[in-house]
Amino acid sequence: MQGEPLIRTAAATDGEALADLDGRTWSPLHAVTPRPRRPYGPFFDGHHLPRNHLVAVVGGRTAGYLRLVAPTPLPSNRHVRQIQGLAVDDWARGRGVARALLRAAADTCRLQDVTRLTLRVLATNTPARRLYATEGFTVEGVLPGEFVVEGRTVDDVLMGRVLPPGGR
Repeated sequence: MQGEPLIRTAAATDGEALADLDGRTWSPLHAVTPRPRRPYGPFFDGHHLPRNHLVAVVGGRTAGYLRLVAPTPLPSNRHVRQIQGLAVDDWARGRGVARALLRAAADTCRLQDVTRLTLRVLATNTPARRLYATEGFTVEGVLPGEFVVEGRTVDDVLMGRVLPPGGR
Protein backbone atom coordinates (compact mmCIF):
# COMPACT_ATOMS: atom_id res chain seq x y z
CA MET A 1 0.00 0.00 0.00
CA GLN A 2 1.35 3.39 -0.89
CA GLY A 3 1.26 5.74 2.11
CA GLU A 4 -1.46 6.49 4.59
CA PRO A 5 -5.10 6.57 3.52
CA LEU A 6 -6.42 9.97 2.54
CA ILE A 7 -9.90 10.33 4.06
CA ARG A 8 -12.35 12.75 2.47
CA THR A 9 -16.07 13.35 2.18
CA ALA A 10 -17.61 11.53 -0.77
CA ALA A 11 -18.58 13.35 -3.94
CA ALA A 12 -21.45 12.41 -6.24
CA THR A 13 -18.83 11.19 -8.73
CA ASP A 14 -17.77 8.47 -6.24
CA GLY A 15 -21.08 6.66 -6.61
CA GLU A 16 -20.07 4.13 -9.25
CA ALA A 17 -16.80 3.17 -7.53
CA LEU A 18 -18.52 2.85 -4.14
CA ALA A 19 -21.36 0.75 -5.58
CA ASP A 20 -18.79 -1.56 -7.15
CA LEU A 21 -16.81 -1.76 -3.90
CA ASP A 22 -19.97 -2.43 -1.90
CA GLY A 23 -21.01 -5.22 -4.25
CA ARG A 24 -17.59 -6.88 -4.33
CA THR A 25 -17.10 -6.78 -0.56
CA TRP A 26 -20.53 -8.16 0.33
CA SER A 27 -20.24 -11.01 2.81
CA PRO A 28 -22.63 -12.84 5.14
CA LEU A 29 -20.10 -12.04 7.86
CA HIS A 30 -21.40 -8.47 7.94
CA ALA A 31 -24.36 -8.11 5.57
CA VAL A 32 -28.00 -8.75 6.39
CA THR A 33 -29.19 -7.78 2.93
CA PRO A 34 -29.37 -10.21 0.01
CA ARG A 35 -26.21 -10.73 -2.05
CA PRO A 36 -26.14 -7.93 -4.64
CA ARG A 37 -26.04 -8.72 -8.33
CA ARG A 38 -24.40 -6.87 -11.19
CA PRO A 39 -25.03 -4.30 -12.38
CA TYR A 40 -24.99 -2.81 -8.89
CA GLY A 41 -27.65 -0.21 -8.34
CA PRO A 42 -26.98 3.41 -7.57
CA PHE A 43 -24.98 3.89 -4.38
CA PHE A 44 -26.37 7.32 -3.58
CA ASP A 45 -30.09 8.05 -3.35
CA GLY A 46 -32.44 10.27 -1.35
CA HIS A 47 -31.52 8.46 1.88
CA HIS A 48 -27.82 7.82 1.19
CA LEU A 49 -26.20 11.13 0.31
CA PRO A 50 -22.55 11.75 -0.60
CA ARG A 51 -22.16 14.09 2.40
CA ASN A 52 -22.90 11.16 4.73
CA HIS A 53 -19.96 9.11 3.46
CA LEU A 54 -16.26 9.23 4.15
CA VAL A 55 -14.06 7.75 1.45
CA ALA A 56 -10.56 6.34 1.94
CA VAL A 57 -8.21 6.76 -1.00
CA VAL A 58 -4.80 5.11 -1.22
CA GLY A 59 -2.48 5.66 -4.15
CA GLY A 60 -5.30 7.27 -6.12
CA ARG A 61 -7.57 4.22 -5.66
CA THR A 62 -10.76 4.00 -3.64
CA ALA A 63 -9.85 1.75 -0.70
CA GLY A 64 -13.00 1.96 1.43
CA TYR A 65 -15.87 3.98 2.77
CA LEU A 66 -17.85 4.64 5.93
CA ARG A 67 -21.48 5.84 6.09
CA LEU A 68 -22.15 8.20 9.02
CA VAL A 69 -25.70 9.38 9.70
CA ALA A 70 -28.03 10.70 12.36
CA PRO A 71 -29.86 7.65 13.71
CA THR A 72 -33.17 9.55 13.92
CA PRO A 73 -34.47 12.98 12.88
CA LEU A 74 -35.42 13.79 16.50
CA PRO A 75 -33.89 16.93 18.04
CA SER A 76 -33.36 15.00 21.28
CA ASN A 77 -31.07 12.61 19.36
CA ARG A 78 -29.03 15.19 17.44
CA HIS A 79 -25.93 14.62 19.61
CA VAL A 80 -25.60 11.06 18.22
CA ARG A 81 -24.29 9.71 14.91
CA GLN A 82 -24.44 6.13 13.77
CA ILE A 83 -22.12 4.22 11.49
CA GLN A 84 -24.40 2.44 9.04
CA GLY A 85 -21.85 0.95 6.70
CA LEU A 86 -18.12 0.33 6.52
CA ALA A 87 -16.35 -1.46 3.69
CA VAL A 88 -12.69 -1.89 2.76
CA ASP A 89 -11.52 -3.31 -0.55
CA ASP A 90 -9.73 -6.67 -0.38
CA TRP A 91 -6.39 -5.23 -1.56
CA ALA A 92 -6.45 -2.65 1.28
CA ARG A 93 -7.45 -4.90 4.18
CA GLY A 94 -5.19 -5.21 7.18
CA ARG A 95 -3.49 -1.91 6.36
CA GLY A 96 -5.26 0.54 8.65
CA VAL A 97 -7.94 1.77 6.25
CA ALA A 98 -10.91 0.85 8.47
CA ARG A 99 -9.16 2.31 11.52
CA ALA A 100 -8.46 5.54 9.61
CA LEU A 101 -12.12 5.74 8.57
CA LEU A 102 -13.30 5.20 12.16
CA ARG A 103 -10.97 7.89 13.46
CA ALA A 104 -12.05 10.31 10.73
CA ALA A 105 -15.69 9.60 11.63
CA ALA A 106 -14.96 10.46 15.28
CA ASP A 107 -13.17 13.64 14.20
CA THR A 108 -16.10 14.59 11.93
CA CYS A 109 -18.51 14.05 14.82
CA ARG A 110 -16.50 16.29 17.13
CA LEU A 111 -16.58 19.08 14.54
CA GLN A 112 -20.38 18.78 14.53
CA ASP A 113 -20.59 18.84 18.37
CA VAL A 114 -21.67 15.20 18.34
CA THR A 115 -20.83 13.49 21.63
CA ARG A 116 -21.86 9.91 20.95
CA LEU A 117 -21.08 7.47 18.13
CA THR A 118 -22.91 4.16 17.73
CA LEU A 119 -23.01 1.19 15.39
CA ARG A 120 -24.51 -2.27 14.96
CA VAL A 121 -22.42 -5.32 14.12
CA LEU A 122 -23.26 -8.98 13.71
CA ALA A 123 -22.07 -11.10 16.64
CA THR A 124 -20.32 -13.42 14.18
CA ASN A 125 -18.13 -10.60 12.83
CA THR A 126 -15.30 -11.07 15.32
CA PRO A 127 -12.66 -9.06 13.36
CA ALA A 128 -14.92 -5.99 13.19
CA ARG A 129 -15.94 -6.26 16.84
CA ARG A 130 -12.27 -6.46 17.84
CA LEU A 131 -11.42 -3.39 15.75
CA TYR A 132 -14.33 -1.39 17.18
CA ALA A 133 -13.27 -2.31 20.73
CA THR A 134 -9.71 -1.07 20.07
CA GLU A 135 -11.21 2.22 18.89
CA GLY A 136 -13.14 2.73 22.12
CA PHE A 137 -16.51 1.17 21.32
CA THR A 138 -18.13 -0.98 23.99
CA VAL A 139 -21.03 -3.41 23.78
CA GLU A 140 -24.17 -1.62 24.94
CA GLY A 141 -26.68 -4.29 24.10
CA VAL A 142 -27.41 -7.45 22.16
CA LEU A 143 -30.52 -8.26 20.16
CA PRO A 144 -30.56 -12.07 20.28
CA GLY A 145 -31.50 -13.81 17.03
CA GLU A 146 -32.23 -10.47 15.32
CA PHE A 147 -31.28 -11.73 11.85
CA VAL A 148 -31.31 -14.94 9.87
CA VAL A 149 -28.28 -14.93 7.60
CA GLU A 150 -27.83 -17.85 5.21
CA GLY A 151 -30.17 -19.97 7.32
CA ARG A 152 -28.46 -19.20 10.65
CA THR A 153 -29.81 -17.02 13.42
CA VAL A 154 -27.36 -14.24 14.28
CA ASP A 155 -27.34 -11.78 17.18
CA ASP A 156 -27.11 -8.06 16.47
CA VAL A 157 -24.59 -6.34 18.76
CA LEU A 158 -25.11 -2.67 19.59
CA MET A 159 -21.88 -0.81 20.29
CA GLY A 160 -21.18 2.82 21.13
CA ARG A 161 -18.68 5.25 22.49
CA VAL A 162 -18.64 8.68 24.03
CA LEU A 163 -16.65 11.28 22.16
CA PRO A 164 -14.89 13.64 24.54
CA PRO A 165 -14.13 17.07 23.14
CA GLY A 166 -10.78 17.22 21.31
CA GLY A 167 -8.45 14.17 21.28
CA ARG A 168 -9.44 10.62 20.32
